[in-house]
Amino acid sequence: MSLSETDHELVTAELDREPTPAEVELFENLWSEHCAYRSSRPLLSAFDSEGDGVVVGPGDDAAVLALPEPDAADTPPGERDPDDYGETYVTFGIESHNHPSYVDPFDGAATGVGGIVRDTMSMGAYPIALLDSLYFGGFDREQSRYLFEGVVEGISHYGNCIGVPTVGGSVAFHGGYEGNPLVNVACVGVTNADRLVTATAQEPGNRLLLVGNATGRDGLGGASFASEDLAEDAETEDRPAVQVGDPYAEKRLIECNEALIDEDLVLSARDLGAAGLGGASSELVAKGGLGAHIELDRVHQREPNMNALEVLLAESQERMCYEVAPENVDRVRELADRFDLGCSDIGEVTDGNYVCTFDGPGTDGRETVVDVDAEFLADGAPMNDLAAAEPPAPERDLPELALADAFETVVADPNTASKRWVYRQYDHEVGTRTAMKPGDDAAIIAMRETAGTTTSTDSDTEGVGLALSSGANPRWTSVAPYDGARAVALENATNLAAKGAVPLAAVDCLNGGNPEKPDVYGGFTAIVDGLADACAALDTPVVGGNVSLYNDSVEGPIPPTPTLALLGTRAGYDAPPAALDADAAGDSTLLLVGGAGDALGGSAYLDAAGGSDRFPSLPADPAAVVASLAAVARHETTLATHDVSDGGLAVALAELVGDDTGVDVSLPDRIAAFEETPGRLVVQTTDPDAVADRAGDLPVLRLGDVTTDGTLSLSVGDESIAADADAIRQLRGVIDRELA
Repeated sequence: MSLSETDHELVTAELDREPTPAEVELFENLWSEHCAYRSSRPLLSAFDSEGDGVVVGPGDDAAVLALPEPDAADTPPGERDPDDYGETYVTFGIESHNHPSYVDPFDGAATGVGGIVRDTMSMGAYPIALLDSLYFGGFDREQSRYLFEGVVEGISHYGNCIGVPTVGGSVAFHGGYEGNPLVNVACVGVTNADRLVTATAQEPGNRLLLVGNATGRDGLGGASFASEDLAEDAETEDRPAVQVGDPYAEKRLIECNEALIDEDLVLSARDLGAAGLGGASSELVAKGGLGAHIELDRVHQREPNMNALEVLLAESQERMCYEVAPENVDRVRELADRFDLGCSDIGEVTDGNYVCTFDGPGTDGRETVVDVDAEFLADGAPMNDLAAAEPPAPERDLPELALADAFETVVADPNTASKRWVYRQYDHEVGTRTAMKPGDDAAIIAMRETAGTTTSTDSDTEGVGLALSSGANPRWTSVAPYDGARAVALENATNLAAKGAVPLAAVDCLNGGNPEKPDVYGGFTAIVDGLADACAALDTPVVGGNVSLYNDSVEGPIPPTPTLALLGTRAGYDAPPAALDADAAGDSTLLLVGGAGDALGGSAYLDAAGGSDRFPSLPADPAAVVASLAAVARHETTLATHDVSDGGLAVALAELVGDDTGVDVSLPDRIAAFEETPGRLVVQTTDPDAVADRAGDLPVLRLGDVTTDGTLSLSVGDESIAADADAIRQLRGVIDRELA
């Protein structure tokens, strides 16, 4: 990419001169789609980001939320009072590393983890959990499996090395990602009011320190690279734009950051990600309405003869930019040295322009290479006015597969199959907080902090359970972008409700293709509106996020993909599992709680059988649905809960079957067996009347009996099948078998 003619004219007019080569490159990166959101920012006002528990909303490196006290953790969000929230804060953020993960799946995914962890650190928080939502082309494609393996290895390597558990996420396979996979990573951290830091520079005269790894030439132009379609030769030609991570340096940086926060040495902070030092330092001072004077040659470097542009824009990893009072510079150096990290005093905060000078290779003495208004650089990019074509609505055309064929195909679909191969590579228990592990509907993290501290108390103390879910379903949003995005929000909220939790806040990663194409931008606009409307209806503020556009390749655009990461709370950490209780088989009943949508649009069944259908109808009051489902899950007579999503009831029931637990269920027709309407739970209970009472206005249907024969006995209309636990494991183990 290069700075467009229109942007060049705008910059020249603002500066009243021709920009220097370094300024051209800096504007190109910071005014790119990746950094400036030029095509998406006009749409993002649709999101409601305010709420009583929101301490810091969109615009910083991560959002900050006050946790409710344990006695208010079960209260639905629309019913909480401001005084229900305590002094323990959590941070929440999400990022994408899509293009880098195609070019170099291991390093692209690994540095995506590193970046979102540093976003957490820059708020004065300690990272405690990661979630990853991954999207690849068809699983039967060799290239897709290569990317899948490399991305999972990169995430597991980096997360395991830094000691932050990866506790949940999602994986989806779809032909639309053949030439452009998506890697979306979310992180949760813990802090409090005394430790909170933001990315807003405080005062002229303070010093700017660069702490962490030495700067090299890796990742040059990463922001602009992320803002263009992937070319056919991207795997070789764009490799220099991919950063290389060092998780052991990141671990030292995490601990150094904690020490700096402990001693109250940091006035503001920003991690070095897109556009490197130029991006982090200019955005830091711009948010404070200030400027800076930076001497680029003072940056500690790991490669010889680096020029000013390379130092300014390299996206070398494991680096933080801190604003520090002059009298504290030596102490910061001491702490950096303790953790074997580099530390450079690179300049100061000013009340003037953002100025960078350089005395090094290619110069004749110290030269000014950048001299611009920081706010113009960080926020001056003009927004795009793009045409959007409304997506077409599908018609009903329902072919029929034999029940046995449909069941086997849907249960063995890589999208519904077991993801054990993925999460068994992650250390999901490091930190001793993980109360509900991967493989269930949602993860639960134990928050045992006492008010005003970040130190965990006795493990026997009951505190707040933090429930986490993330993902999207490209089959839904391909068929119906608006309603599919609404369903993504309800599905993630249902995952939380299945564990007895109610939503607190959400962050999103909005992924789309080339927005200059009206049909692509129309689909992207629809997922933004759908997600915003659904989160508002759930009383759930969207407190931050990320936008990734130009996810096009020679294979075409990706499906519009609205990854949502949802964080919720419940009192305590014990939750019903998505596994039947064999001991209570004879004394319990299997129920379906929640209303059906009476359609197969976007389902795994139609993907296998062909044909089309409208998208299922969604509930009018999703907040009430989620509150009722969570109340059902928390009831003492509820033994097991499992949400109905990918593959419908047929898959949900199959996932409940174990060696000593089975189910005997009758359903009226194919739609009832395979529709994927979210907002429904399969519940094992010893008291159906109590469930019906907790369910409120939701329909409650008796599905059948829990057995001890380890068999799924399923009747659909006049057809029936029986599959034992071994057969189901064989069907659901397709990923394990192929990648063993």
